[in-house]
Amino acid sequence: MSENLDKILQANAAYAAEFGDKANLAMPPARGFAVLTCMDARLDPAKFAGLAEGDAHVIRNAGGRASDDAIRSLVISHKLLGTQEFFIVHHTDCGMETFTDDIMRGLLRQSLDTATIDENGWRDTGAGPGTTEGDQVAWLTFTDLAQSVRDDVLRVKTSPMVPDDLPVRGFIYDCKSGRLEEVV
Repeated sequence: MSENLDKILQANAAYAAEFGDKANLAMPPARGFAVLTCMDARLDPAKFAGLAEGDAHVIRNAGGRASDDAIRSLVISHKLLGTQEFFIVHHTDCGMETFTDDIMRGLLRQSLDTATIDENGWRDTGAGPGTTEGDQVAWLTFTDLAQSVRDDVLRVKTSPMVPDDLPVRGFIYDCKSGRLEEVV
């Protein structure tokens, strides 16, 4: 076993031992909303939004983008589990601003090893082989943080699967202060 796996299993054993009434949590989120945010490890939606287990749906992906899959999850959250409000949260210092679709595609063509970044940008240090599979992926990178939030709010709001009257709000989480700022 890996060290990470050992630690995860130990933490899970301790968590399960204290699980208690959590077994009775309802499937629909108690506070009736969903959050779409970035997978960045510096963001803890439970803490920045004051959530407890069972309070809200939290959907995470690279950049917190309103991808087809994220919208699928939001629609399920509303249609089948009753959420009545969506919050889209991007953040400062996001890695999605550090590359473009073409950069990612080029890196993947060279190798599948982890790339490095320095003052000259991203570079691949792997030995290959790579793949062209990344050429088919919309990586959803961006250069304007506030505009990316507006774009994603609009994409969710205008989805034919999302009711017109369902509130969709966008925010930027500041990684230096922990504060949320609404983007209008």
